[in-house]
Amino acid sequence: MNRINPGKLLLSKWTAAHPQHREKHFLVTELFRDEEGTVLQVELEAVLTKRSQRMDWQTLKNSDTWKLGWQ
Repeated sequence: MNRINPGKLLLSKWTAAHPQHREKHFLVTELFRDEEGTVLQVELEAVLTKRSQRMDWQTLKNSDTWKLGWQ
């Protein structure tokens, strides 16, 4: 389980544990917050293909799927 501070996710780097379509390295490009400023979702952009995907930030806590940093 990765320990994450959601407020510091912007521009953080992530590595997919099981890459698909040659997309291994990702960068958090945007944070989506509610009215109180709580982070709800993040937008991840694949470095190689520039494809973006939006997901709940808690998904990044799963160390079986995501690794902090580029490895």
